[in-house]
Amino acid sequence: MFASLTLLHKNAAFPQAVAALMLQHGIDKEPMQLGANHDCYAWQWVFAGIPQALEGDISQLLAADMQQGQADYILYAGEQAPAIKLAVFDMDSTLIQAEVMDELAYEAGIGEQVAAITASAMRGEIGFQESFKRRLGLLKGFDCSDLEAIYQRIELMPGAERLMRNLVNQGVYCVILSGGFSYFADRFAARLGMQEAHSNPLQQVDNKLTGDISVPILDAERKLELLTAISANNNWQVAQTMAVGDGANDLPMLGAAGLGVAFHAKPLVIEQAPHHVSHFGLDALLYVLGLADKDLI
Repeated sequence: MFASLTLLHKNAAFPQAVAALMLQHGIDKEPMQLGANHDCYAWQWVFAGIPQALEGDISQLLAADMQQGQADYILYAGEQAPAIKLAVFDMDSTLIQAEVMDELAYEAGIGEQVAAITASAMRGEIGFQESFKRRLGLLKGFDCSDLEAIYQRIELMPGAERLMRNLVNQGVYCVILSGGFSYFADRFAARLGMQEAHSNPLQQVDNKLTGDISVPILDAERKLELLTAISANNNWQVAQTMAVGDGANDLPMLGAAGLGVAFHAKPLVIEQAPHHVSHFGLDALLYVLGLADKDLI
């Protein structure tokens, strides 16, 4: 059984306390330093099998640093080291620093009303399909000529370009699976050099949104179906996939993927996801995959 502990920290000092804890658990291997820059310092221990109490001890040791936004860790176990062939990503608040539906709503002057529904769905308080229908219905009559300006002002998540550039360079097939809109998902996928994007089309008549949904809605179940289907169509095992997202509707695909990571996610999602990264950019995931700065472009 392969196992690894990847420590991400904003302090450049060697993590002596973590190394000592690993030694207490019978892991005497020196960690590899994978990342060394002002944004993220990364070390990775590789060992065989996870001692029973290790995760609880690591979590307790790093609790203060994590609460202060200084550290994250991922304790991974599998039949072998992550050999990712497919990486799938949520778009809103994962690849980009926005919730597109909220951006449209603010443009239409109903921002607070729609954002409240979005937040409730992200916390898992109402289902994604119900929240999607409510929000889209409120946007009936939106002028689609404003979509391009909204796209232009949305910023990518820190580390998104570096992550995609290197995943593609490593031969990883990269896909957006978004409950958002194809107008934006298609553009961001092309901008980042990703191979596919799946999302929801915007229904419009006379350049105005109708407020109607297109069935089926790309929801949590559909994301999981697409993860499985894309893997099968390319003869990849689901264990060879990575899924990254921040919302409750990402949990099924995060749980199914070989490496599922909640990224800057809500507490409910962090509690249920296999792993999480909450204090670093998307490119920190490269270190989790065992890549070092010297391997990156």
